[in-house]
Amino acid sequence: MYDERLPGLRRRGFLAATSGVAGLALVGCGGGTDDKADSGSGDTPKRGGRLRAAFAGGGAGETLDPHLANLFADAARAKALFDKLADYGADLSAQPRLAEKWESNKTLDRWHVTLREATFHNGRPVTAADVLYSYRRIADPKQAFRAKASLEPIDLDASRATGQRSIEFVLKRPTAEFPNVLAAFGAYVVPENASDFDRKPIGSGPFRFVSFTPGRSAVFRRNDDYWEGAPHLDELEFVVANEESARVNALLGGQVEYAHELNPTTARAHEGRGQIEIVRLRGSAMQAFCMKTDRAPFDDKRVREAFFLMADRKELVDGALAGAGVIGNDLFGKGYEYYADSLPQREQDLDKARALLKQAGAENLKVTLDTSAVAAGFTEAAGIFRDQAKKAGVTIDVKMGSKDSYWADILDGGTLCCYRSGAMPIESHISQRLLTDSTTNATRWKHKDFDAQYQQAQSTRDKTERAAVYERMQRRLYSEGGFLIWGFADWILGTARSVRGVESKAPANTLDWARFDKVWLA
Repeated sequence: MYDERLPGLRRRGFLAATSGVAGLALVGCGGGTDDKADSGSGDTPKRGGRLRAAFAGGGAGETLDPHLANLFADAARAKALFDKLADYGADLSAQPRLAEKWESNKTLDRWHVTLREATFHNGRPVTAADVLYSYRRIADPKQAFRAKASLEPIDLDASRATGQRSIEFVLKRPTAEFPNVLAAFGAYVVPENASDFDRKPIGSGPFRFVSFTPGRSAVFRRNDDYWEGAPHLDELEFVVANEESARVNALLGGQVEYAHELNPTTARAHEGRGQIEIVRLRGSAMQAFCMKTDRAPFDDKRVREAFFLMADRKELVDGALAGAGVIGNDLFGKGYEYYADSLPQREQDLDKARALLKQAGAENLKVTLDTSAVAAGFTEAAGIFRDQAKKAGVTIDVKMGSKDSYWADILDGGTLCCYRSGAMPIESHISQRLLTDSTTNATRWKHKDFDAQYQQAQSTRDKTERAAVYERMQRRLYSEGGFLIWGFADWILGTARSVRGVESKAPANTLDWARFDKVWLA
């Protein structure tokens, strides 16, 4: 339970979230290099013990309602208690969970989902009625549940149970990537008519509820009847520690065994020293500069290309991320399904950048770059890019914005800004940010022919043909888009040396991230 000896865990610091378009608490992201967190993860799993995990939390207003999950702590707790029909694998493709299988009709506007045999914590089977109740609850127009937008393609009035464990989902339009909807963040299945989540939540997940004190602690116990096999741990406790220093000190002091979201400086200080283990979820968070393509000077694609060529990506990764990441190539989703990895890696070319600016009549260009301390590396990246641009004759004025309103401010305002994003399928990145009517279209990329290509990809049944459409779309973004994507940052965790089974090929908010049912104490 909550330990009064940990005053640092009580401080209300910066929550691991932003409410805007690119907040990493909403989504994580990745691709890995090592199979497991540490060399001992291949040991024979050992049963028993309690693991204490420190996350940044949401204060006294926290809830265990999985449909209200927003922060990383919310998502990790929800994952322990509940299940979704599907979840994202390491490459952000949908993997079956409570759904045993799915299949579509020829026109991709009706999907039949078969549920696996699973039970809730009260022993009742998970049925089609529970799924439809859960999705209709999420879609309630009077509520603001996170997964509502993701479930929008489903006509829930027309969708129906065709058996106790089978559902026919009727869609509003053909959707080849419908399994992504089933895997959507927050789309958890709860028992029909469930409502009292904070006093006695009943899910079908690997752990059962024991106790919950909002803003402090949640304790769960192993579910021996879990459909995928009982967890190794006897108990799991989530401890709230908003300050990174509090999480690190609790880990070093043996008061927790798992600390979420450490910064690169902390990782460097402790990596290989033997006291704690550092786990890097490689290349997780997209790091970018965002150019507004509907206004000067970035309404000229020659200026955008010049900016692509001004960036020294390695210097940005080394300087802004302390080397904890990999360079980007102006495309989202490195390592994900459908990523166009055939395009050549873009290198800095100041001569060509200057020539393009001259052609565009933009010599001696001056532009304001909006940034903020809202995310790690933003202010450092702004300063580094300002110096790089100067070598091409461009003057960048770095403007510091409010941490509280940054994401809202940069969505419609300004011309150039620092930006980041976590994990989602490339298809979702396009639909949320790059279509004419996308609500978080921060680059103002609005092209009807591009929209039509997206609709074509969505209604293309053959996966190889669909991938070819996505590649054509990405080639266009690579040559003239508004995202200057210079890197992908590592997402860093810390664990006690006794912890085994933490998967490192697990972008935050994907299937194997925070899989505490697979972890054990050696």
